[in-house]
Amino acid sequence: MRPLRGIAMKLVSVLVFIVMSAVIKATDGRVPVGEVVFFRSLFAIPVILGWLAWRGELAQGLKAQDPLGHVWRGFAGTTAMGLGFAGLTFLPLPEVTALGYAAPLLTVVFAAMFLGEEVRAFRIGCVVLGMVGVMIVLAPRLTLGADAAGSAAAFGALLVLCGAVFSALAQVFVRKLVMSETTSSIVFRFSLTSTVLALTTLPFGWVWPTPGDAAMLVGAGLMGGVGQIFLTSSYRDADASLVAPFEYASMLFSLAIGYLVFAEVPSRAMLIGATLIVTAGVLIIWRERRLGLERTRQRGAMTPQG
Repeated sequence: MRPLRGIAMKLVSVLVFIVMSAVIKATDGRVPVGEVVFFRSLFAIPVILGWLAWRGELAQGLKAQDPLGHVWRGFAGTTAMGLGFAGLTFLPLPEVTALGYAAPLLTVVFAAMFLGEEVRAFRIGCVVLGMVGVMIVLAPRLTLGADAAGSAAAFGALLVLCGAVFSALAQVFVRKLVMSETTSSIVFRFSLTSTVLALTTLPFGWVWPTPGDAAMLVGAGLMGGVGQIFLTSSYRDADASLVAPFEYASMLFSLAIGYLVFAEVPSRAMLIGATLIVTAGVLIIWRERRLGLERTRQRGAMTPQG
């Protein structure tokens, strides 16, 4: 285990994904969302395949013990991706990032509902705290009035929140897939499935992108593949409970990029709500780490000593 290397890779992956989102936001809705998802997914595939071949895991990546599970995960993840990209057209980058943090909170709820995972009072309290933060972020968008700008912002906020719901569902499917599938297979087949699913939106009005937009979309796809590689590698070098909290560095990156690139100044409500959501997420991760260490000690105590 190389924890510092794992943390560094996690931070790089977070930065790459935020830059990818900023690049997509820069297309400013000129390209339909389904087409954006197609570019993002298609051009990640050669990067991922090259990485798997370099690691000697290409055969693992092409195998699937649960093809239907990959399809369900792909549907949920692709829907989440599309809704999140659509939200970037209507909302500042930091606000989309903050609302996206609802996904791990909802994963706790869905894991209890669909996987039978035990959820005790501490995690329930954290979920409630995080959802209060979500409502604080949402509230100004839902009370701006009936003008066009206010309605568009409210619509964008609802899109991102719905995206968080589907992202949480995707994580539940991943939790089931890891019981039978390799990480290589899960990573590759998601990009493949999302590419195929994005093609189904072709009849709904794809456009021929300008050279500038095409370059940004291809770049977003390549960055998506690179970000996925760094993310996967981070969990090879360090425990998940150690690197997971660094996901919230994306708020700092999105605040900086939003201000410097898009002149987006965060509101007080957004900052307060995001702080509550991040606090709730970190507390859940901390609690999971403590429980994991306790279970490890218990197993060690029950192991016969020779």
